[in-house]
Amino acid sequence: MASTVSKTKLVRPLRGGQVTIPAEFRRSLGIDQDTMLCITLADGELIVRPIKFNQKAEGSQWLRELYEYFAPVREEIRAMGISEEELYADIDAAIAEVRAERRASQR
Repeated sequence: MASTVSKTKLVRPLRGGQVTIPAEFRRSLGIDQDTMLCITLADGELIVRPIKFNQKAEGSQWLRELYEYFAPVREEIRAMGISEEELYADIDAAIAEVRAERRASQR
């Protein structure tokens, strides 16, 4: 599947930080629309690895459907230039606030 020969391409990130993986690389790695990518930041470099999930994977069908349902919202957020880190920080803050309100109301 993957070659041991090193290949390099220059790409320009889009405004929202999106990067296009060259078609030659996608074909070589077997990346298609159903492939998840694991992106790691290590020593100042991004490492991108394709992850294939078994169609019979364990997990919640409800959670997969929920993830797909919110795909347009995630795209809209990315288009606004909001990073995943910012989004997750906002979500964490909202959860913390709801939990604090629940604890206060239980007293």
